[in-house]
Amino acid sequence: RPLEKLDEVSPIFIQPGIHLPSLDREHKWDFIPVMREGEEVWNGKKIGYVNETSLVKHWVMAHGLNDDKKYKIRKINAGEYTITEPVCTVVDDKGKETEIIMLQKWPVKIARPFDKKLAPKKLFKTGQRVIDAMFPIILGARVSTPGPFGAGKTVTQQQIAKWSNAQIIVYVGCGERGNEMTEMVKLFPTLKDPRTGKPLMDRTCLIANTSNMPIAAREASIYTGITIAEYFRDQGYDVVLMADSTSRWAESLREISQRMGEMPSEEGYPAYLSSRVAAFYERAGVVKTIGLEDEGSVTVIGTVSPPGGDFSEPMTQTSLKNSQVFLALDAGLAAKRHYPAINWNTSFSLYDVQYNYMIANDYPDGEQFVKDRNNAKSILVRESELEELVKIVGMDGLDNQDRLMLEIAKSLREDFLQQNGFDPVDTYCEFNKMKLMLRVIISVYEKVEQALDMHASNETYVAEVFNPELKKALAYMKYEEDLEKIEATQAELLAKIV
Repeated sequence: RPLEKLDEVSPIFIQPGIHLPSLDREHKWDFIPVMREGEEVWNGKKIGYVNETSLVKHWVMAHGLNDDKKYKIRKINAGEYTITEPVCTVVDDKGKETEIIMLQKWPVKIARPFDKKLAPKKLFKTGQRVIDAMFPIILGARVSTPGPFGAGKTVTQQQIAKWSNAQIIVYVGCGERGNEMTEMVKLFPTLKDPRTGKPLMDRTCLIANTSNMPIAAREASIYTGITIAEYFRDQGYDVVLMADSTSRWAESLREISQRMGEMPSEEGYPAYLSSRVAAFYERAGVVKTIGLEDEGSVTVIGTVSPPGGDFSEPMTQTSLKNSQVFLALDAGLAAKRHYPAINWNTSFSLYDVQYNYMIANDYPDGEQFVKDRNNAKSILVRESELEELVKIVGMDGLDNQDRLMLEIAKSLREDFLQQNGFDPVDTYCEFNKMKLMLRVIISVYEKVEQALDMHASNETYVAEVFNPELKKALAYMKYEEDLEKIEATQAELLAKIV
């Protein structure tokens, strides 16, 4: 809805019965054709484009044609057109003419067509170390991020929207608080795209559906978001859909179902909840477009807000079954101000093996990074096992090996996985810096472990090594932009461990 124009007609609240077209019917766009008269065309074929923003070349595709007939272009001209004026005229093999306009209409509950689905093969980089290093996402994946209230779901979604390497971002605020959506609308135009330096809003589509809007609007917002994502996918773009939160959508399905008198299922949700959620997530993926020219992808990242943080409730379990990456947010971590509050013991990614293979083959020192991330995961698992022992005997009662494990695990948690979204440097971590930071921490662990045999009689050796100076050096890596300085820090730390 064009909010600025609606405000002129109905200030503050949108009155019943008011409808204005969401796309301006009077604005003229500079259409640039890429096809000539006499060339064959079919549904999904790119016939030209307009420069919608400084970052998005909006392709105009042929549509509304009969798939059983062959069409050729009879007339196509460059110039300025509104979205309802014909930019191209095509003729079928029987001589019947069809005019193509820039405006497309599509029923949002029906998935847009494609030629075939492809296997995901490109990394989805978020700039968040806990995701990129521990629970990788591939472009075209289905991602679920459940978490209780206050665990940072919206902030995590916003961070991914700001810094991911997707070309188009579609953010749906489904049933969220009005102040959160207001913050998004005000914040995004001020942000710069990290790759181009241009406004991030130039490649972002925000769909606002606040909690005081009708419940039917929640369902509409989710389907509108996925359809817009598919539309840009069909143009050959890598699109990410951020749905915050799918629980509000499920609640709207429950309320609509109850008012229609349908038989309720578990916790009052309709019996078809799982099939609706599965159909929604199924629209993600990498495809060969029906234009047969491009590959495009839709990555779906949906948050879930289980009441009381109960992950056994129906919507969380249904999302879990349909997810390839599960990022579980933890209220305990959020209470400790550890953000992103993604629990490394309960989260998972089904792309782990594929990620290791891609990193090892496509990046310098990739094999070393794969070893380091596997070591880091093992150390964090071992830490959770040692926590009970520490409660009984305390840190001083542990031997050097176990104490080393806890010290390194603490460094991994606080100096690597924890990220400061308000710091201009640490809010986004590029891959090479992330790889180097992890190498520094793991190299310290390996060096101390080797030295333990030489200091077997010294029960306080690990405590002496992990002095305030070393801890400070590890902690300040995340705020350093110069990779050479981080490498120098690594050399200094290793030289002091004897």
